[in-house]
Amino acid sequence: MAAISSSPIGLIGDIGATNSRLALVEPGGGVEQVRVFASDEFASLGEMIEAYFASPARARKPTRAILAVAAPVTGDEVAFTNLPWRFSVGDLRERFGFSSVRVVNDFVANALAVPHLAENDRMQVGRGAPVKAQPVGVIGPGSGLGVSALIPTADGYVPLQSEGGHVTMAAADTRETAVLEIMRKRFDHVSAERVLSGPGLINLYAALCELNGERQEQLTAAQITDTRVGETHPRAREATEMFCAMLGGVAGDLALTLGARGGIYIAGGIVPRLGVAFAQSAFRARFEAKGRFRDYMEAIPTYVITRPLPALLGLARMLDAP
Repeated sequence: MAAISSSPIGLIGDIGATNSRLALVEPGGGVEQVRVFASDEFASLGEMIEAYFASPARARKPTRAILAVAAPVTGDEVAFTNLPWRFSVGDLRERFGFSSVRVVNDFVANALAVPHLAENDRMQVGRGAPVKAQPVGVIGPGSGLGVSALIPTADGYVPLQSEGGHVTMAAADTRETAVLEIMRKRFDHVSAERVLSGPGLINLYAALCELNGERQEQLTAAQITDTRVGETHPRAREATEMFCAMLGGVAGDLALTLGARGGIYIAGGIVPRLGVAFAQSAFRARFEAKGRFRDYMEAIPTYVITRPLPALLGLARMLDAP
């Protein structure tokens, strides 16, 4: 990675509900000693950081930290949405002797990576070309559904902290309406995250099995999206197809809301694994299907971020930002 800073060593972390990644940013900007943890193996974020520092190779503790968390960040107290963790930013700073700790939403970090992606770090799906100095949207299904954006200013892009994954999910046809009706019996609010995430894939699959009067197998999200499983499990295949189409609709809504003529980027742990199957899905058709604004949508490019751990790239770039 290119030089970013000559400041003292820093800790960066992309803290998710399923997996978390911690790394060091060395003087000069190199990202080193990346380690991936299963989040549910720890009782708290502090315990995970202790485990990271326990290795002799990490004896040189950093003096500052910036953490991207899968949670709304509105003050000193942070509570995770899909993980039974909460922490105080101030307590974390004192516990580890950091001079400073910054905490942001995890998709802020993904958004900040976008300007630094190389061509081979992304896969374009469909047509369109980015317009310079225009908003960029970022959305990504994983354990939850993350949403952020880059807003252009005279001093460069500013990231948007957002909880857009919790907007109300809308149906585009009668089949989707029937699925969402089933889910409304289970949840008091059927958000986009309830269908566009790992647990959301399971929700879609279960609802489709119920609609068809079929027995629901105990499939994981990864199994549902596996094309080999889909050959013998039609509802798993349909759930994956519906997932891609619904993601296209929500991504299109994001593009319209932001005026994101700089493009929409898909991050998260699910879509990059789908590869060519995602490019051949109904995602792009649904993205463009905005009635009188079809021409507007056709001009907006959509990309899948294929670079591993893009949030760490964004955090490293953010470490010395004001």
